[in-house]
Amino acid sequence: MTIRTLLTTIVLAGSIPVASLAADYTLNVGLVGGPQAPEVIAMGQFAEEVETATDGRIEVRVQSGGALGGDRDVIEGVQLGTVEMAVPSTSVVANFVPDLKIFDIPFLFRDFDHADAVLNGPVGQEILDEMPDQGLVGLAYGGMGFRELTNNVRPVEKAADVEGLKIRTQQNDMHIAVWEALGVLPTPMAIPEVYTALQQGVVDGQENPVGAILNNRFGEVQKYLSMTDHAFTPLVVLISPSVWNSMDAEDQAVIKTAAENAMARNREEVENGLSTGLDELRAQGVTVVEDVDKASFRAKLDGLYDQFAGQFGEDRLNEIEQTK
Repeated sequence: MTIRTLLTTIVLAGSIPVASLAADYTLNVGLVGGPQAPEVIAMGQFAEEVETATDGRIEVRVQSGGALGGDRDVIEGVQLGTVEMAVPSTSVVANFVPDLKIFDIPFLFRDFDHADAVLNGPVGQEILDEMPDQGLVGLAYGGMGFRELTNNVRPVEKAADVEGLKIRTQQNDMHIAVWEALGVLPTPMAIPEVYTALQQGVVDGQENPVGAILNNRFGEVQKYLSMTDHAFTPLVVLISPSVWNSMDAEDQAVIKTAAENAMARNREEVENGLSTGLDELRAQGVTVVEDVDKASFRAKLDGLYDQFAGQFGEDRLNEIEQTK
């Protein structure tokens, strides 16, 4: 190599952008769901969109299946800055941002359209605005769908049928209070423990959206699934404030837009997978009860709705009900 060629090579090497050698940011995204979970597929889209829009300056690693821990673990990691991003259930984030508990009120949402309108409207945004005070930045809402009840004791067709059942719940005060009001013995438990608990009869059943029931293979250890639609399960895309505040406005806009697009994809995956998911559970031998007397559940919860109005404000509940 001549001296001239060597100098040219050095100059050209020095002109290569840093982004082409290494990413400016590496964002690990913690998710509890397995590889086929709608939110995991959606965040795969997020990764592609962000990396393309930033020419690889921002690298995204989707860590599914609880690789970074359960929902509470990744939320705390986001607060500490040890986990860059997470997509947990708002039911768990509510332990840190109490106003999110309003979304756990049973039969609050009429359907997915109603849930989307509320979450992506003023009510949802006001709660996102509270998150930085708790060491979190919320970017967008999604949803796992409506929660259904499974058990090994009997088909549940009305509220009276759940009395005495021992049901796994999330670690959430409102969820526990609701199930107690229905005469259930609620048993809070982390999701990785649930399969074995069902298999060994530690609990009779659990409640989750159909996608989560499939992804966690609960159909292998449950006899009955009742389409109670008793609660909607929102998700929220979180990013660590330390990461977010270090980004310029352009990169922040890329991240936020990609998060919103990902949650729209998440909804498509949830809705498209519902009917096929039920068919798959039936094929596993699960009896699906579609005709459930939801009014009987609401009637048993009447006393709690007065408490909810006192806790969250009647005006706020009316605003949600009237949202279209």
